[in-house]
Amino acid sequence: MINSRDNKQIKWLFKLQKKKYRDASNTFLIYGDQVINEAKIAGCELELYTSNPNKEGTLISDALMKELSLTQTPFDTLAITKKVENKPFSKRILMLDEIQDPGNLGTLIRTAAGFGFKTVISSKDTVDYYNDKTIRATQGTLFNMNLVNMDLTDILVKLKEDGYQILMSVVNGAENIEDIKIKDKVVLVLGNEGSGISKDIQHYADKHVTIETKGIESLNVSVAGGILMYEVSKHD
Repeated sequence: MINSRDNKQIKWLFKLQKKKYRDASNTFLIYGDQVINEAKIAGCELELYTSNPNKEGTLISDALMKELSLTQTPFDTLAITKKVENKPFSKRILMLDEIQDPGNLGTLIRTAAGFGFKTVISSKDTVDYYNDKTIRATQGTLFNMNLVNMDLTDILVKLKEDGYQILMSVVNGAENIEDIKIKDKVVLVLGNEGSGISKDIQHYADKHVTIETKGIESLNVSVAGGILMYEVSKHD
């Protein structure tokens, strides 16, 4: 059993809680049986650690597992795994511009998986896909997704050339999503929780879309994204 925080393996686990080390190593941490099982189903290679002697993995002390846990109630298992490999773009793409809340990002990834948006493209200043809160909110669905992080201007130009219909979600001056003819290949763009989609990419839109609401000006981005993805998916 590993008991010391000075152990080389334990030091590396703590480092992987920071984005710069995740990016440098192309690996990240996952916690708990549910997410670990989803990673196994997806065929991911795992380096397992546990504080439970009856479970698979390198045994570490309860105290260390509690220190390593980022939740109030610690899990008894964690693992290091590689970041998701990029795949060809799907016909339905979710694009995210400056999403800042990891819970929103994770919920959007999970919802995208459910409605066939198998590719998610995020701007450089969107919160990290591999933030612990993001991973937990995905409930393990991220392992079957194509997660891309890049400059949105460059990729929007290419996607338009490739025949994708660009739909951007805005609050004002937009058409109701239910009234729009949806094409075979679609990019749905969602913006920052407070300021929306950046002005420097709005002109790439084929359509500005919205959801008709009563009594409120706008919805939380993950709620709005879910409704919009559902509406698009009805045209599959």
